[in-house]
Amino acid sequence: MTEPKKIVLLGATGSIGENTLQVVRKHPDRLQLVGISAHSNAEKLAQIATEFNVPHAYLPEAAGKAENFPSATKLDRSTNGLLSLASLDNADLVVIAVVGASGLSPTLAALQAGKNIVLANKESLVLGGDLVMQTAKENQVKVLPADSEHNAIFQCIQGENQRDIDSIILTASGGPFRELPIKELQHVTIEQALDHPNWSMGNKVTIDSATMANKGLELIEARWLFDLPPSKLEVVIHPTSIVHSMVRFIDGCCLAQLSPPSMTFALQHALLYPQRAEGVHTSLDFSKPLDLQFIPPSIDRFPCLRLAKESLEQGGSAPLVFNAANEIAVEAFLLNRIGFPQISDIIDETLSRYAHPYKNDLQTLLFLDSEARRIATEVIGTLS
Repeated sequence: MTEPKKIVLLGATGSIGENTLQVVRKHPDRLQLVGISAHSNAEKLAQIATEFNVPHAYLPEAAGKAENFPSATKLDRSTNGLLSLASLDNADLVVIAVVGASGLSPTLAALQAGKNIVLANKESLVLGGDLVMQTAKENQVKVLPADSEHNAIFQCIQGENQRDIDSIILTASGGPFRELPIKELQHVTIEQALDHPNWSMGNKVTIDSATMANKGLELIEARWLFDLPPSKLEVVIHPTSIVHSMVRFIDGCCLAQLSPPSMTFALQHALLYPQRAEGVHTSLDFSKPLDLQFIPPSIDRFPCLRLAKESLEQGGSAPLVFNAANEIAVEAFLLNRIGFPQISDIIDETLSRYAHPYKNDLQTLLFLDSEARRIATEVIGTLS
């Protein structure tokens, strides 16, 4: 019997982390947690360490007290602890499930240490897609997509020639406001924006789904994962979230990947790749009607999607700025400092004010990201 894959899970207490743990529980003979981290939830991290008998854990000092960790778990709280965990010697696979731009450094650390990664952090590729993919190539390791959309594409192109791909089509639920009259978007509350019809996600990702900024980020991510130009990347609204994405080939044939709207399907595929096993949840029931409706997105309704496309076409630091401004704007919305439509206004204004050159190294990328956040914060100040 083969040894189980040794997994490091960065961001163990978030929604991606929780879904990853469901897969690990389902397949204890195939997957073993050897490292976990959290941003602030010490109690939950301690519970995970106890349940899975995890030997290594990381929690930043800023998270406060860390109690109830089992004696068998070595808890690292040092400044570079997250990077050390990402490059843990005996790990076979590192799941990058931390949120935001802070995911770039551990992503690079894992790749540089020769680890295959399961990437659930869009921002790593939005900030430094070229650097991430080049690092993976240099170290001969895999970047396995964990997002349901990119994982679907990954499954559809297995065994296919890159030159035979005409385009890829990312599906989007359209969020809770796909049918709301546009003039009513200005009255959207935080609670309404967090009420996603299909998916259970963290607050930031849920707001991104409501604005479709998440689909914009996924377009940028797809450009790097699949080495395709912006002209070959499409988005379509698919309200039931059954078809997770599609690939159109040059002969006109299209392949799609279908599964119920649970993150466990894509995560299990990435964690066990290239093997398959029984899933956490049941598959689709084709004895019942399935709604496979597809609708083109309205740019007037979803200006964040337009801005993401423009950023991708512009290249350089523009996608980085889009991401940074979006994070700052979403945070302000969740704090009730701005209205829902102002999220896209802040991104647009930040992009127009930002004129820093692009350079493809980690320190420069992090500096550019901080500058974009500073400018976005200033923009919000002028609106308040």
